[in-house]
Amino acid sequence: MKAIVVDPAHALHWREVPAPICGPDQVLVDIHASAVNRADLLQRAGHYPPPPGAPSYMGLEMSGVISAVGNAVHNWSVGDRVLALLSGGGYAEQVALPAAHLIPLPADWDFVKGAAVPEVFLTAFVNLFFEAQLAPAETALIHGGASGVGTAAIQLARAAGARVLATAGTAAKVERCRQLGAELAVNYRERDFADAILEHCDGTDVILDINAADYLERNLRLLKHKGRLVFIALLSGNRAEIDLGLVLSKRLRLVGSTLRGRPDHEKSEIIRAFCERFWPLLVKGEIEPVIEATFPIEHVDEAQQVLAENRNIGKVILKVRD
Repeated sequence: MKAIVVDPAHALHWREVPAPICGPDQVLVDIHASAVNRADLLQRAGHYPPPPGAPSYMGLEMSGVISAVGNAVHNWSVGDRVLALLSGGGYAEQVALPAAHLIPLPADWDFVKGAAVPEVFLTAFVNLFFEAQLAPAETALIHGGASGVGTAAIQLARAAGARVLATAGTAAKVERCRQLGAELAVNYRERDFADAILEHCDGTDVILDINAADYLERNLRLLKHKGRLVFIALLSGNRAEIDLGLVLSKRLRLVGSTLRGRPDHEKSEIIRAFCERFWPLLVKGEIEPVIEATFPIEHVDEAQQVLAENRNIGKVILKVRD
């Protein structure tokens, strides 16, 4: 098979590599589409290696068709159309993965739409509802609201009955956040987001943060009593001073969270819970993946550049097969 390989100079090449081997509890999938995530950019630069046992190639999600099933797999068949979260290996023609991580691709969806769902919707879901325990009528602030995870998080929070606030960096992104369900979206390049939010309401119960260091003081100030701050990325750095008195007096919870490195059984539970609660809304079209652009896998460098320059609203998709 072919896969995208990173050379020592961090350049990308579509070349022949050994095909994956399907284990007894796994399925082998012919990949039709994958997607670009910021973790891919970090892995390409040598800063985010795959977890032990995961494929060495980039790509944290895919959609495709099952081409083989392990002898312990009984609920999937060759020819089934599927989508899935991956620990790696999406930038390739084939991937072997646990059968428990599969989600059936709806008959009226194409592979591009299927590949836009797993990483961002499962990341938003686990952090809003497992880690932060977001409840109906609470308020959630989504930083990077126009990103892939952000567009998913806004929709999931609204569907759960929460009030949603968001930050974004352009007028077009702010408007898209509003269209998706944010009652307030702040252009952080034009206005201090904390001041704007406190003019609008009395703070927030949950914050989903991709920025980290530069936002910490303002995030703590915005959180209500017993508020929860969940860090899912560190775009502005990993070191900052913290007012622990504020944390104590407001009884705040600060949570660091990643999805990729979790054990398979934990991912299986996250996928099961997501499918039970929100998958029907996706199938009905009541919530939707947001797609910025689609590129052939051979143009992956150009696709990654869209994310590197923060030009996307939603997902950037890679087509591996027609």
